[in-house]
Amino acid sequence: MTDNQEKSVETKLPLQGDGGRIIISGGGTGGHIFPAVSIANALKKRNAATDILFVGAEGRMEMEKVPAAGYKIIGLNIQGIQRGSIVKNLLLPFKMIGSVLKAIQIINEFKPQVAVGVGGYASGPLLYAAWIKGVPILIQEQNSYAGITNKSLGKRAKKICVAFDGMDKFFPADRIIKTGNPVRKDSVAIAGKKAEALAHFKLSEAKKIILVTGGSLGARTLNNSIKAGLQKIIDADVQLIWQTGKVYYKKLIEELGENYHPNIVITEFLNRMDLAYAAADVIISRAGAGTIAELCIVKKPVILVPSPNVAEDHQTKNAQALVNEQAAVLVKDKDAEAGLVDEVLQLLNNAEKQQQLGANIGKLALPNADEDIANEVINLINNRK
Repeated sequence: MTDNQEKSVETKLPLQGDGGRIIISGGGTGGHIFPAVSIANALKKRNAATDILFVGAEGRMEMEKVPAAGYKIIGLNIQGIQRGSIVKNLLLPFKMIGSVLKAIQIINEFKPQVAVGVGGYASGPLLYAAWIKGVPILIQEQNSYAGITNKSLGKRAKKICVAFDGMDKFFPADRIIKTGNPVRKDSVAIAGKKAEALAHFKLSEAKKIILVTGGSLGARTLNNSIKAGLQKIIDADVQLIWQTGKVYYKKLIEELGENYHPNIVITEFLNRMDLAYAAADVIISRAGAGTIAELCIVKKPVILVPSPNVAEDHQTKNAQALVNEQAAVLVKDKDAEAGLVDEVLQLLNNAEKQQQLGANIGKLALPNADEDIANEVINLINNRK
């Protein structure tokens, strides 16, 4: 490592306090970053003097999102395995070695008492370096199918916090704790907000409401499926809150117009997710772990359309875990354009099925995951002392 790199590391390290020193690593997607920030917030809530340092991957979204949340972050020059491209993977071993060496230096200087990994390739070098240096490791696995990084480091971890049952097929059973996934608590606070939600979206209390959400960027399959079935939704006199995502909004508005139909609300992004959840009678969504954690707390009937474009097809496994508990309906991505709208309209006409799905998904809710994970981190610090 060069003198400039060393100086860069030193200038980014937070001042030490008396509340413990914790490194949190991971990222690459919002599904990894949000739980990481939630855990940090819960630790700070327990003790404001806690020193928390994030370690992420250079050029990835955590390098922007984490500082925006008020925390310091250092980036490693690391990448994930590029599926289907040998050439792009040629530098991976060298980047891994360099990242581990930089992570060891960070640990030597920051002297963390615990290292927390939330998944994603950015956490691999940091957690491996922590293990080399004898720092206790806690892993937080969001999905029902563990990622490559977490699986490879599971045997070295003191604790593994999970959100689904049956994770002993990936990790040592005696180290697993079912905490759930941290959620955005303002997004799931829907009690007593139905009237406000209807006013916000300018919708009628007399008609059923479908909410479609594909995340901040959107989901092509969900958008194509809804567009293909719009006339069926209108003919059924059902209302729709359609969050298209940033990538697809402009084109859809150009095709349909801003005021397509009074029953249809088309929006790029939902700034008030709580009101969208409060308004909905049925929700259509992808099956990311963080979204599922929110849906369990919301307790509304859900149709999940898992994205097939994720590692190990983990969204399908997440969705299937709910289907096995009769807590959600699963529509495969390849079947959605032809059948999704028919499926949701059938569900809207089946009050008994709606009640069953809402009750069963609510049984899976773990609303205090961030605090429970923070407690496990603190226990590791106390045990080490």
